[in-house]
Amino acid sequence: MSLVAARLSGLFGWLGRVSAPVSDVLPVRLGATRLSATGSVPTRAQGFDQPLVWVSVALLLWGLVMVYSASIALPENPRFSKYTPTYFLLRHAMWLMIAIATALLAYQVPVAAWEKHARPLFVVSLVLLALVLIPHVGKVVYGARRWISLGPLSFQPSELAKFTVLLYAADYMVRKMDVKERFFRAVLPMGAAVAVVGVLLLAEPDMGAFMVIAVIAMGILFLGGVNARMFFLIATVLLVAFMLIIASSEWRRERIFAYLDPWSETNALAKGYQLTHSLIAIGRGEIFGVGLGGSVEKLNWLPEAHTDFLLAVIGEEFGLVGVVTVIGLFFWLVRRMMHIGRQAIALDRVFAGLVAQGVAIWVGFQAFINMGVNLGALPTKGLTLPLMSYGGSAILVNLVAIAVVLRIDQENRTLMQGGRV
Repeated sequence: MSLVAARLSGLFGWLGRVSAPVSDVLPVRLGATRLSATGSVPTRAQGFDQPLVWVSVALLLWGLVMVYSASIALPENPRFSKYTPTYFLLRHAMWLMIAIATALLAYQVPVAAWEKHARPLFVVSLVLLALVLIPHVGKVVYGARRWISLGPLSFQPSELAKFTVLLYAADYMVRKMDVKERFFRAVLPMGAAVAVVGVLLLAEPDMGAFMVIAVIAMGILFLGGVNARMFFLIATVLLVAFMLIIASSEWRRERIFAYLDPWSETNALAKGYQLTHSLIAIGRGEIFGVGLGGSVEKLNWLPEAHTDFLLAVIGEEFGLVGVVTVIGLFFWLVRRMMHIGRQAIALDRVFAGLVAQGVAIWVGFQAFINMGVNLGALPTKGLTLPLMSYGGSAILVNLVAIAVVLRIDQENRTLMQGGRV
């Protein structure tokens, strides 16, 4: 009798599975793992996205080597005569250790906690941006007041603002989902928040950071469901605003003119100096480069070779192959983070999905601008190459952002295996 009951139970179980909705049993592909909503155990599941980690580590380590290569000759410059050849290498390595430790802590924080504290974190970043402008609090470098001294280190609040604006924008779109078709109720408050950040950044001045923040906010608004008409209206307003900012500043206008004709007698030794030497460096590298350490332009010819123009040194020492490899790594990184964001949205985790895609927009856009400047495709703009250029604050915040994306992916995997987050 028990055997008959067991067979009938198996038959009805099979019929139940056959009659179940197709959406309940369709497998979801996650890398090499296939998970099913029926609760079946995956053949192979990872706790986090290992390829994303290794690509990030590759960029960090390559950047560390290139920062040393690009800065080793700086002590020959009278302005850096008090520094040792390893000064920037050691500071960059120290920031890397701090950033990795902070990223490991950030990975432990649930995404729900980031959503809960998105607005307070945004307010904190506004306070720090205001503090930078106070004399004797903000540190002035090259005429720009962008840093706050923390003992032997300096922190740049504009880097933190990129991350907090991203969190705030994602949280804002989740809260305003029901009114996203109404311009003044859906977009105007977010526009006002970005405008406040922009005023503080332009007072430093740091137009490059403002551009990145504006693009992050725009991207999240678009991905969050703002209709095309409102999106293009916002884009037009921002474009006009940036044009007016450039037109009202003489030195910004000079940069544009130098970009259009960098080799002229007027620009080659003035505003076009960095661009011309960047192009010379990349031209010297040809296909395979002159070899690691063989750059001539880093010998105090190319200013800021270890920060804004690190890609030019990579192009000279590793050639076209090196530049294409860097572009390929960033392309893969951005594509992977966008994929993680789409998975989160498919699991009805809109905030998490917008954050992951926002980080992808941030890293991708900033890398695109930096590469365009180094290659002469865009006007000179003081933006570093994410994960690679010298700059402790940028490395720290970039790694925290990537750690949050890894946490989003880990929670996605947990949910797809039938667990809870």
